[in-house]
Amino acid sequence: MTRDPGPARGVLHAEPSAGAFEHARIAPAPELDAIVAHYWRVRWHLPEGVEQTRQTLPHPNVHLVIAGGNATVGGVHTSRFTTHLRGNDGVFGIKFRAGGVRATLGMPVSQLRDRTVPAREMFGAWIDELVTIMLRDGSDAERVASINAVLIANTRAPTQAGQRAGIILDAIASDPTLLRVDDVLQRWPMQRRTLERLFDDEIGVSPKWVIQRYRLHEALARMTDAAPVDWAQFAQDLGYFDQAHFIRDFRNQVGMTPHAYRRRIER
Repeated sequence: MTRDPGPARGVLHAEPSAGAFEHARIAPAPELDAIVAHYWRVRWHLPEGVEQTRQTLPHPNVHLVIAGGNATVGGVHTSRFTTHLRGNDGVFGIKFRAGGVRATLGMPVSQLRDRTVPAREMFGAWIDELVTIMLRDGSDAERVASINAVLIANTRAPTQAGQRAGIILDAIASDPTLLRVDDVLQRWPMQRRTLERLFDDEIGVSPKWVIQRYRLHEALARMTDAAPVDWAQFAQDLGYFDQAHFIRDFRNQVGMTPHAYRRRIER
């Protein structure tokens, strides 16, 4: 198991509150590397009457979430995701690799966009085995070993299209020079419509959306730096036409202006 050294990218800064919060990432079995990005476990312990609100700008991934004896699967959320935590509880999740779940779903990933549905409806009865595993007593390592076995037996390896989509998306996530769809097409020559169909089918959202989301993740990460911000240069570095476009996009997704968000961090 590997534990996050700090907030994962896309997690919006929250006001401090009483209680404890734990977020762990767990690597899947090597046989699942092409399908599963990682497992994650969230636990929280909050005093009675205390509620903590968590918000994220989700990544372009499908998640299978097991909580309270139920399993749901959620597609890519195109707006910020808000959850309210109370009491002492926890959830376990499977973050599928971008391009890695289409073959198992048996339908375009875009059909799950902004939806959360019972996982059994999408994957079949074998999902019940995962729920049973999470209800057992035992360590996370023991549960993960059992979950690995169930997924290896019931998931399908991505097609060549899925692998290609995943490679392109990983590059967008890690390479800050890929700021526009034309940059992607220059590196992977194809018709723009072909790229859009590939992302719709395998990722669930458009390549333009993916680029904008990862640049906003980059913006959020940079704002934790204590150095003064030149907002015009900041917007240009992230590939925006001008500062006004960056401010509008940031406010629409985060719910406040970049300047207001920076002030929240500094408090």
